[in-house]
Amino acid sequence: MVKNKRDLVGGQAVYEGVMMRKGIDLAIAVRDPEGHIILKRERLQPFFKKWIKIPLLRGLMILLDSLFWGIKALNYSTSIAFREEDKTNSNWEIGVALILGFALFIGLFIILPLLVIRPIENYISSLIVLRLLEGIVRLGIFILYLFSITKIKEIYRVFQYHGAEHKTVFCYEAGEELTVENCRKYSRFHPRCGTSFLLVVMVVSIIVFAFLGRQPFILRIITRVLLIPVIFSISYEIIRLGSERVNSVFWRILLTPGLWMQHFTTKEPDDLQLEIAIAALKEVTKEGNDSEISY
Repeated sequence: MVKNKRDLVGGQAVYEGVMMRKGIDLAIAVRDPEGHIILKRERLQPFFKKWIKIPLLRGLMILLDSLFWGIKALNYSTSIAFREEDKTNSNWEIGVALILGFALFIGLFIILPLLVIRPIENYISSLIVLRLLEGIVRLGIFILYLFSITKIKEIYRVFQYHGAEHKTVFCYEAGEELTVENCRKYSRFHPRCGTSFLLVVMVVSIIVFAFLGRQPFILRIITRVLLIPVIFSISYEIIRLGSERVNSVFWRILLTPGLWMQHFTTKEPDDLQLEIAIAALKEVTKEGNDSEISY
């Protein structure tokens, strides 16, 4: 098992590859169209360094930092995994995609749940019941969304790499040699996964929004958008607390729904995908300089 926090590693699936991160070291392994594994390693300067010890604020800073490097990893993977004619190298295109993604998030998980419960809200006097219904609708939309995108071939492959990342991290944390055979036997469901975080976000939003009272429809949308950083920060602290108490029965029960959700966001990888995850993890855990190599 991992003996201290400095040994903790995390990762992210990218296009035809895996990004692994250990402290300020990051490594990306991507398979190019010819079948070669391309490795890139960087030593980062985290943006949240000044706020790492400040509860609530640190969660938001860490999330922003993870988002920034995650997008960079995705952008790098597309430059390797796709043939020249299929590549998207334009920062402008990536920026537009991020804006559209945020707009989709607001539309699906903020506005749509409010529209669904709006016809019945005048018949329900309890604000707690209303916010609970809103949260249930939001969770239902989230599950339907995850189920739907798994039907997209490219997304399904990314989720396979997500499963490969989890299996490889489990093998590393168990202290076993990083081989395809060893990694294959581990679970693809990991308690520190971002999917668990998103589920906690859904639950925390119900509690936070319950304190807003009855508001005009437009104001409800505005306040919910403005409270997103607060909800994310609280959710991060909950996940952080839970990850430090994984052997506690209470926290295992609390985090179990997040593991269930990983049935959607992780899929069983093949051996070639496990090979990619192993390459990324080996690279990030060894001593060395920033580099890009292939084999």
